[in-house]
Amino acid sequence: MHAFGVEVGRRLGAGDLVLLTGDLGAGKTTFTRGLGEGLGVRGPVTSPTFVLARTHPSLVGGAPLVHVDAYRLSSALELDDLDIDFEHAVVVVEWGAGLIEALAESWLSITIDRPHGAGAKSDGGADDSESSALEEGAEPIEPRQVTLAAVGASWA
Repeated sequence: MHAFGVEVGRRLGAGDLVLLTGDLGAGKTTFTRGLGEGLGVRGPVTSPTFVLARTHPSLVGGAPLVHVDAYRLSSALELDDLDIDFEHAVVVVEWGAGLIEALAESWLSITIDRPHGAGAKSDGGADDSESSALEEGAEPIEPRQVTLAAVGASWA
């Protein structure tokens, strides 16, 4: 997810809006961390869960990254109250489905589906390909399915 974020980040610019959808642990923040790297912004990019939105200025003269966690917002009006500069920044909104539609005409929707239990054998052990990672205390690598949908004229 990080490497994918880097590649997407290299293609974005001011005015681009990205909507991230996925379960907890799907990789939304990991993707955004990579996107920030691809944009060349000041980090670290971490989840803005408790601050709702965090701005990362560019280190390379590009657009800043505004990373929004809309999980605790209940309406588009609350999202609008954050006074985000959509026009001059790259904005990534996690948990924003049903909210950004009232504020924006165009966005890139990225849905991340994470299978649960990938890499685990029926006896509770790990697959051979991932046993070394488990021995080191890491969780097994679980492949993600990513769906991209361009919404609005600016993504045509």
